[in-house]
Amino acid sequence: MSDTTRDARDPYAHMSTQGMSKAELLAASPRIFDNPILDKLSRVPWWFPLFYLPFAAWIGWKGAMAQSPLTTIASLAFGYLAWTLSEYVFHRWLFHTEFPGKIGERIHFLLHGVHHVHPSDPLRLVMPPLMSLPLMALAYVVIAALFPAPISWTITAGFLVGYVLYDEIHFHIHHRPPRTKIEQTLRRAHLLHHFRDPDRGYGVSCPYWDTAFGTGYTKEDKPGEKPV
Repeated sequence: MSDTTRDARDPYAHMSTQGMSKAELLAASPRIFDNPILDKLSRVPWWFPLFYLPFAAWIGWKGAMAQSPLTTIASLAFGYLAWTLSEYVFHRWLFHTEFPGKIGERIHFLLHGVHHVHPSDPLRLVMPPLMSLPLMALAYVVIAALFPAPISWTITAGFLVGYVLYDEIHFHIHHRPPRTKIEQTLRRAHLLHHFRDPDRGYGVSCPYWDTAFGTGYTKEDKPGEKPV
């Protein structure tokens, strides 16, 4: 696909944040809370999830030193796949669930609705720590309950790496031009999710789960011009 063709069909073509100042980033991120502290906590830069990697490396190394290389590789891969399935499940059955009542509407908006209203917001693309920290802690508790150490340690490491990849891929899809076939494929699917049909394309970093569950897009599907 040529750059000209991509720009004509890609609503994200103008959304690059490269070279933007802090003031410009904030100007592109609309306020959603009256409370300035809550509003500030809801804004997270793209690099924040990278802080999970040292812990993932430490617990993964700890597990690798206590088991065979084959078990280490298999458990890391299992943890990564566990994250990708969790990503699909959360996106489909939690983030896109509309809860009843005004409070339910507010919860839905804060969880994910704001992202569909403002898909180009550069500071609300990765999970805020108030959401990601409890989620990762819960994942660790569940994994530790289901699997003995040291296997649980390497599964946790794979799960964390999967989460970080998801957040970074999500940001990249929205704010960096695709340069490879894989990037173009992921970007196209997410464009269709935001600009054609939000009830498909739940696997942001893992479109194979959409294929498995029958929620993928066809080659004929084209993104519209307005967010949905």
